[in-house]
Amino acid sequence: MYIHQKDEWPRFHWDEERLSAPLAAVRHRQGRLIGRMESLGFRLREEALLDTLTQDVLKSSEIEGEILDRDQVRSSIARRLGLDIGALTTADRDVEGVVEMMLDATQHYDRPLTEDRLFAWHSALFPAGRSGMHRIKVGAWRDDSSGPMQVVSGAIGKERVHYEAPGAARLGREMAGFLGWYNGPTGMDPVLKAALAHLWFVTLHPFDDGNGRVARAIADMSLARSEGSPSRFYSMSAQIRAERNDYYRILEKTQKETLDVTAWMEWFLGCLGRAFEGAEMTLARVLKKARFWEGHAGESLGDRQRKVINRLLDGFEGKLTSSKWAKLAKCSQDTAHRDIVDLVKRGILAKDAAGGRSTSYSLTDADA
Repeated sequence: MYIHQKDEWPRFHWDEERLSAPLAAVRHRQGRLIGRMESLGFRLREEALLDTLTQDVLKSSEIEGEILDRDQVRSSIARRLGLDIGALTTADRDVEGVVEMMLDATQHYDRPLTEDRLFAWHSALFPAGRSGMHRIKVGAWRDDSSGPMQVVSGAIGKERVHYEAPGAARLGREMAGFLGWYNGPTGMDPVLKAALAHLWFVTLHPFDDGNGRVARAIADMSLARSEGSPSRFYSMSAQIRAERNDYYRILEKTQKETLDVTAWMEWFLGCLGRAFEGAEMTLARVLKKARFWEGHAGESLGDRQRKVINRLLDGFEGKLTSSKWAKLAKCSQDTAHRDIVDLVKRGILAKDAAGGRSTSYSLTDADA
């Protein structure tokens, strides 16, 4: 029996005494992080904001197995927020849709969450009306025409049902109850409200697809309310992506037990605390990037060189080779080699000591 089948649904409850210490710790760290970010200069704060929002969009999609182009996401966010990052990359419709939903949730956190707003988010997520190869119902609650909404894993014939959502006939009433609770006064701490809103929405699973991404956007909206600010300097989605297996495990366990959601709340608070640690890494990366460009302010570098160096400073994964340079800069292998040789001569890049089939390079003073 799932929690939505219990007689007491949806009267959630939790152990406030058990949550008081982790909630206080999270709130303290949240305040310290906001204070640190506000002490930065305007330009560094913009860079940290853009970095965080980019990670949030990328990782929320990755949780669902969808890989978006980082440059497209970054450019879409920068354009919508009016941030100057130089040359902008044209973004695909699906990227624009994810960015639109996330920014609407966080930049307009003080507006009511309504049925029409959720339908607009869902339509933005699926502009072609399809999820992969399958046509889905977009901008409306699911109708279960192809069977009950189930979360399933495993090969065909060996499927395991992790969860089955309420029937479509209940959704109008259930979502009205959820939205009334979300928009009304509850007396809850907004951080705890973010945790419960995430769980409640994803338990209802009201759409054919995209429920996880919408649930995380709703949680982000509540977290923005908890701070009274649209500025995002930490990414809950990035941390959930890093702990994806634990996330699915605690979610399934909670949905199959009782309306006592203390364990879920504890996990959410712990994950949020670890997201703050990720924000410290973002801050360190932004400061390192600023120091690097201050130290090379007099260098006359080309646009391709600046673009690839910024990717390295933003946390490029793996080794930088001439072939990867060519792909990042959208140039030929010969042009990439000339760009790299020029930076090696200037002392900005150096060959890595480790051998291998391809020569790789690293920034010489990125950590200075």
